[in-house]
Amino acid sequence: MALFDLHHPWLFVFGVLGNVISILVFLAPVPAFRRICKEKSTMGYQSVPYVVALFSSMLWMYYAFIKKNAFLLVSINSFGCIVETIYITIFILYASKEARRQTVRILVLLIGGLYTLIFLITLFPLNGVLRVQVVGWICVTVAVGVFAAPLSIVFQVVRTKSVEFMPFTLSFFLTLSAIMWFGYGLLLKDLCIALPNVLGFFLGMIQMLLYGIYRNAKPSVDLEKKVCELVINSEQIHPLDSEDINSNDEQGINTPGVVPVSMANNNENEERLGEQLAQVNLQPLQTPVLVVCAA
Repeated sequence: MALFDLHHPWLFVFGVLGNVISILVFLAPVPAFRRICKEKSTMGYQSVPYVVALFSSMLWMYYAFIKKNAFLLVSINSFGCIVETIYITIFILYASKEARRQTVRILVLLIGGLYTLIFLITLFPLNGVLRVQVVGWICVTVAVGVFAAPLSIVFQVVRTKSVEFMPFTLSFFLTLSAIMWFGYGLLLKDLCIALPNVLGFFLGMIQMLLYGIYRNAKPSVDLEKKVCELVINSEQIHPLDSEDINSNDEQGINTPGVVPVSMANNNENEERLGEQLAQVNLQPLQTPVLVVCAA
């Protein structure tokens, strides 16, 4: 195969390194799914990133097949399809009925609908170089969307001044992956492979820069302190005076169905406290998973 020709040593190096780094990125959600299997619950995680990653890998693998001489692009996206399928299967197995229905609905729309439509439109009416170009630019469009999706995490970091949901290691490997696949596309003289990874590189650099700026912020701790203060203040402001209640009982004014004001205020504070604690407990479960574009 021309890919392994000695005239293309750097092409082979960039492709192999791109495969290795992308494998690490694909395996990044493994600890989360081990926790899902252990708890037998999806615990608030979303299936959308994994379905989108599967869709992206399938598109790039199709592009590599029709382009030819892109074995390393086929290998990594084949691995991506297998891993993402395992993730989605585990998610469906332990998800709630509503989350399971939503996952199946997205799978049908993206894989059964959009991917099948792209495959049929490009396979039969088009041929040769035109088919490769059309599929390539479709892949570019999807890849830009995949790389742009984590921008919401960037905005969240700026807003909360916390990198709790943006691990440095993942941002670092995503940046390295973008560099390797950009070099691979450049040496292969394939703009469709090189172009999206320019965006991936800049996004990764922005994430690492923000990590350096906000790495010492601890908003989750502040929230816990706020909840503790709420508990203390609620006890100080609305204490339950047992003497008043007993005196009311002796005087016969404890009318059934009437709740003392202090008890009503305490109930309101308990509900508000429960909401705050729920935010603290659920926050780590909303950690987004950045999907990789292995091309």
